[in-house]
Amino acid sequence: MAHFAPTEKTAMIGLVVGCIIFGLGSLIVAYVPVGAYAIAFWRLLVAAMIFYTLAKCFKQHAPISSKAKHYALISGAFLGLDLALWHESIYAVGPGISTLLNSLQIFWLSAIGFFWFRERQSTLQLFSLCLAVFGVALIGSPEFKQNDNALWGFVSGIVSGLMLALSMVYIRKTQQAAVTPIFPLMFRVSVGGMLILFVPALWLNTTQLYPTTWEQLGLILIYGAVMQCLAWGMIAYSIPLLSLSVTGLLLLSEPVAALVIDYLLLNKMINGLQWCGALLTMLAIYLGSLRPTKPPKY
Repeated sequence: MAHFAPTEKTAMIGLVVGCIIFGLGSLIVAYVPVGAYAIAFWRLLVAAMIFYTLAKCFKQHAPISSKAKHYALISGAFLGLDLALWHESIYAVGPGISTLLNSLQIFWLSAIGFFWFRERQSTLQLFSLCLAVFGVALIGSPEFKQNDNALWGFVSGIVSGLMLALSMVYIRKTQQAAVTPIFPLMFRVSVGGMLILFVPALWLNTTQLYPTTWEQLGLILIYGAVMQCLAWGMIAYSIPLLSLSVTGLLLLSEPVAALVIDYLLLNKMINGLQWCGALLTMLAIYLGSLRPTKPPKY
């Protein structure tokens, strides 16, 4: 039986699918009346228990390297902050727009790739990146005209993108320090997020700390099991196989899906300018994936 070897193409497909599932979690956040930091903590707690169990069942062990373990915890801390700020943005501007703002991580990923890892950008990638930025701007700009909470929603959403970009960078650094099986890796990432969120959840979400019905509890379990374990696991698995710039472009599939869901399921009004921006964003994703740059060896 032939051994399956992951390729750049399969990594790109896995990343897109993972991002779409990841974005669906915004619907749960919008529906469940638990605080932004608290629901992020519960999501990561559910994920930590699942990943720990899977690691034991499949006998996957974390590497001895202390540097790899520390990098995984740091990645988790950034992920926890990303989730909490993304939740705040969801409350302020809705699932679709907040996911778009979170996806402005393409700025941060490309900048980090260029300045930190010396990744070279091709002309096609630079063009597609500019096109993607323009598309996202068209989608998000009308919100300021009709929402008093838009400023906080945009600030928290954009900063959450920076936190997510840094989390992805430290996942890469973890694998560079020592090859780490996916289940122990995601367990440590989840623990890192829980540690950074514990005090803010108790302090800022005192009155919205727990789910109050069985339905809410079930949705939080789904949020942790499906959106964190399945989706984020696929993303973490795919990232080391792709360059940071291509990763950023493919991650734009998440906001496009979230915008469609916002329109169809939550009846959010989206005008022609915003749909035009969505089409330009999808075109940018296609152009950016034509000739992806192979990740450099560090």
